[in-house]
Amino acid sequence: MTTGVIPGGHNPEPRPTGERMPQQRHQPTGQGSPHVETRSRSSVITARAAASFEPVGRSVATARSFVRDTLQGWGFADVVDDAVVLTSELVTNAVVHAGTHADVLCLRTDDGVRIEVSDRYPEREVPLQGSAVNMGSPDREGGRGLQLCAALAARWGVEYTSTHKNVWFQLDLPERPVGTRAAGPSLPADLLPLADGRVRVAVVQIDRKGSISAWNEDAEEIFGHTAGEVTGKPLTDLAAWPHTPGTGTGIAEALQLSRWEGSYGIRGADGRVTPVYASHLRVRDTGGEPSTVCLLVRDHERAVLQTPLRVPASDTGGASDGQSSDPFEVFIGSPAPDDLDGLLQRTVERARDMLDGDSAFLLLATDDETELEVRASTGLPSARQRFARVPVEAGPGRYGSARMPAVHDDLAAVPGAVPLLAGTGMRSVVTVPLKVEGRLTGSLGVAAEAPDRYSNEEALRLQFAADRIALAVESARLGELERLRRGSLSFLVEASDLLAGTLDRDQTLALMAQMTVPTLATWCAVYTIADQASEPYLSYVLHEDEELIDGIKSLLSKVPPPDPVPTPGARVWTAPGEHAHQAALRSSMRSLGLTGGPTRQVSSGIGPTLATASAVGGETVVLPLVARNRVIGMLTLGKPTDEHFRQEILELAEDLSRRAALALDNARLYSERTAISQALQRSLLPPGTPHIEGMEVEVIYRAAGEGNEVGGDFYDVFPIADNAYGFAIGDVCGTGPNAAAVTGLARHALRLLAREGLSGPAVLERLNSAILDEGARSRFLTLLYGEMRPQEDGSAEMKVVCAGHPLPLRLRQDGTVEAAAEPQPLLGVIEDLELYEQTVTLDPGDVLLCVTDGVTERREGTRMLGDDGLADVLTTCTGLTAGAVAARIMRAVERFASDAPSDDMAILAMRVPGLQKD
Repeated sequence: MTTGVIPGGHNPEPRPTGERMPQQRHQPTGQGSPHVETRSRSSVITARAAASFEPVGRSVATARSFVRDTLQGWGFADVVDDAVVLTSELVTNAVVHAGTHADVLCLRTDDGVRIEVSDRYPEREVPLQGSAVNMGSPDREGGRGLQLCAALAARWGVEYTSTHKNVWFQLDLPERPVGTRAAGPSLPADLLPLADGRVRVAVVQIDRKGSISAWNEDAEEIFGHTAGEVTGKPLTDLAAWPHTPGTGTGIAEALQLSRWEGSYGIRGADGRVTPVYASHLRVRDTGGEPSTVCLLVRDHERAVLQTPLRVPASDTGGASDGQSSDPFEVFIGSPAPDDLDGLLQRTVERARDMLDGDSAFLLLATDDETELEVRASTGLPSARQRFARVPVEAGPGRYGSARMPAVHDDLAAVPGAVPLLAGTGMRSVVTVPLKVEGRLTGSLGVAAEAPDRYSNEEALRLQFAADRIALAVESARLGELERLRRGSLSFLVEASDLLAGTLDRDQTLALMAQMTVPTLATWCAVYTIADQASEPYLSYVLHEDEELIDGIKSLLSKVPPPDPVPTPGARVWTAPGEHAHQAALRSSMRSLGLTGGPTRQVSSGIGPTLATASAVGGETVVLPLVARNRVIGMLTLGKPTDEHFRQEILELAEDLSRRAALALDNARLYSERTAISQALQRSLLPPGTPHIEGMEVEVIYRAAGEGNEVGGDFYDVFPIADNAYGFAIGDVCGTGPNAAAVTGLARHALRLLAREGLSGPAVLERLNSAILDEGARSRFLTLLYGEMRPQEDGSAEMKVVCAGHPLPLRLRQDGTVEAAAEPQPLLGVIEDLELYEQTVTLDPGDVLLCVTDGVTERREGTRMLGDDGLADVLTTCTGLTAGAVAARIMRAVERFASDAPSDDMAILAMRVPGLQKD
């Protein structure tokens, strides 16, 4: 990957009066100067970052990291998750599907970021968005990049050159909230908003069916359509609405609202989209017929219609103009918080103050309205209650008053009526529902320590306040859920990438824990189950504070593991918290001398015990790890004291557990099959080299291929009779398991036949028949077989048969090297073989070297070691032991080429002891 950062940028020149806005789909530009959309309001490029990625799978993860680091460095945390997801899809299209380099360019502006992903396969065309083309199912494996761009990006497009295809998307920073109207100060002319010479305001009226019923002259001038051409047509035919499906307000919904203000685009007569800023007002005529009046100006002239930002209430005077204030602002205050947590906290504080209560709380409903989740409180132990859930249905201990206003004069008389207040000392409480379009979205309550504090009048006041803020709260909640969904998608993309990158069981367990801590939980424990008859085993523990890991591991080892229930979803596990509480209590009592024993000073041992109790004292949940319809373990997530998990986090953890379970099971299967393969391969190797009196024997064996211990090359040294030993070195055609099968046949057959007292040629002839009997599975085999007999005079007699194998080399004491046998036909090709053996006598200090063709055919480019190169290396081994000779030959082979060997290699060195070189 190559990267570069170019700070700064230039202000585009102001657009001349009357010039049209540029098209959203850009014309192709040269590779060296990426085209950037410019507007009259002059978006300034303040920084650039570029990177190029090779067409390999790991580049996708590297590209995600590059974009994430770049945007976080620019302070654009609001759009990081969307940018990472889109970049991941587009770079995958380039490096995986197109198989080309991917160039990524990030451009920073004042109001957002634009990212361009280019590949070098311009023939892969993408249909225009306007044509009726099915872009495919969103569930298919590939081709989702443009669908995601359409769903997540504010603007996107595709550009072509003769050598590149460039897909770009732009993400805008969240707009600042619109507030109450306010007068602005007098400004110098050069500081006033930029507009055309004549500001045109298009007035478009839409009837109850969404069709255009009125179209003024300014609308004709701006968009090019005459009133006769558009009257009666739906506005949706002309509007380019910036809408994310399923997550926001569409144009049809916006036209039904009493008032709406914002930006979108209108397609003109020439087919181009003109960005506009609009203000909608819903009205009715004297006959009661509703319609929507839309005022539209060009987007860069939005100051004409845009409502000014709110100013603090203290700066607005006393509303002397007689107009009523915004009821939302009356309750919340100004400026309104722009985040959900801030809005909810401001809400409970204002509700408490409004009714002069001692505490207040706000709960949000789940989508199915069956539970309420605590999201904000004041005057209560919020850490203990945050994200706790309360059922809505009526019944003992349930929140039965959530769907209607309720006043409880004395909670002591109705225990469990408001579970949230149990044990808090609150006696009287008033609760009201938050509803949007008749649907329960939450509950707001105010409580006091004294009984009989509230009446129906306070309930009515609180309900009015709840009605004012319900829509804003629901809108903020949906926005938060959308951000969480996008962040979850980005998280799962990276998690899947990491889990797919390893088949090691221990590393998979570590990744599972490291991905959950601290993103999803404070601590994590992984239990594994070897088989259905085994108990869950605690395999891995992780805490965000490493000093607490040993304490949690010790605590969990004393607690019975959770039951391996295959039911999907998270279930609460109370055993760790209860055990931690009891352990901390016993430790505290012992330190204070309350257990009947001698009083002791508070020792340092109580500190770790209490720290562990605090770490696991919150909510603990267990998620099953199910793979191939079997529970293979449990993923346990925990929070510190009095904390709860929010439902969105549990749903994300459940999704992660499914991916992690499959990755863990794949690692298990791979480990088992690898162990089986290695055991079978080891069974094909000789049990060991026998000690031969009067001879030095050394073997070096290397099988080609990852995970292979045995290949097509083999060797053996074994006793035949008293003072007689057989030796063999051979090479089966091919490598891997198929060749290893013939290897096993040859090695075992040689031992059996040689011990029957057959001569060398007879042994090889019967082995040849056995190989041919294998039929289609047979492979030809080169084999050097011999028998050695040490002599009383210190020499050794060798009887050798060389069947198509590289010839053995004899090294004499004087340094000369010569072949010790003649070539004969190889085995496994023809039935009738006529083989003969040759006798070689090794004098003291002589070496007989036998190798397979993986040694002599070692290559570096066009060069090959060959028989002559091997002989040259052997001449330098005079006086060395057999082990030293074999090691020097192997070093020479490895140094001859830089690449890893592609063929099996075997080296058998036999030496008659003599004088050794110092």
